[in-house]
Amino acid sequence: MRLASAARILAAAAALALAGAATAQPFPSKPIRIVVPFAAGSATDTMARAYANEMQKILGQPVVVDNKPGANGMIGAEAVARAAPDGYTLLWGTNSTNAANVSLFRKVPYDQEKDFAPVAFLGSVPLIVAVNNDFPAKTLKELIAYARANPDKVSFAAASASQRVATEMLAGMAGIKMTYVPYKSSPNAITDLMSGQVQLFTADFAVTLPQVKAGKIRGLAVTSAKRSPQVDLPTVAEAGGLPGYELIAWFGAFAPAGTPKAIVDQLNAAINKSMESKELRERMDALGVQLEPHPPEWLAAFAKSETAKWAKAIREAGIQPE
Repeated sequence: MRLASAARILAAAAALALAGAATAQPFPSKPIRIVVPFAAGSATDTMARAYANEMQKILGQPVVVDNKPGANGMIGAEAVARAAPDGYTLLWGTNSTNAANVSLFRKVPYDQEKDFAPVAFLGSVPLIVAVNNDFPAKTLKELIAYARANPDKVSFAAASASQRVATEMLAGMAGIKMTYVPYKSSPNAITDLMSGQVQLFTADFAVTLPQVKAGKIRGLAVTSAKRSPQVDLPTVAEAGGLPGYELIAWFGAFAPAGTPKAIVDQLNAAINKSMESKELRERMDALGVQLEPHPPEWLAAFAKSETAKWAKAIREAGIQPE
């Protein structure tokens, strides 16, 4: 009995030693997965792939992008919230998934504050208010006048919270009514805008700017408080006579809650180091993305303040939770 007990004790000690050795492996020791909660070709996807390319050079392991679109980003965000908190699964979150959805939907399948560990702020970008080339309005003021004369006859696409709220906020401030057409992805929405299935689409530079520059759609204004050097367009406040209008999209990396702080800090350092890459900066600059390195604690406070800001914008735009 004593020999058997001793054998069991030795076996247990050996198992613990092996477990300790496994957990002591340096991070990362296998590929890291970035979950993009929107479709390929979206701004979030474009940004994730640019960062992944730089991060794998720094971390010495492959960094792969996994698109899980749907439900305004909630499908992908929930997948990360339920993933193992080991640093190998990251959410490329946005103002939709980590600020606005809680006010846009009655049921959100995750708690954006409790289920995620903020890792790093990735950048921010204005949106472009764009119309189909055949649409009669050539300026934002003409669009507002047309919509006033034709209530609910102007249809607008939206595949994310920022796209919808930006347009609804414009409509609310201008006193006009338009018809909302939901989309699962920005690429599908921009295709329908070009073909005339919808008349208006307010979306980030990654989706709209190439088509504006190619003359396939007509840009009317940018949603930021200041004009963007990437495109020769006035602000919504200027072009629409709507002082105080401003709404930009932002992006942040989040890990599942419970991810060790040492790993979060290492990922934060890798992401911030990636921003020093000339190739990444040029690619993001072309998309109008402003890069800002910050520690995880900054992103946590920022996401909390943005949740309150988006709640106010959604309420004032008259959007009812779905």
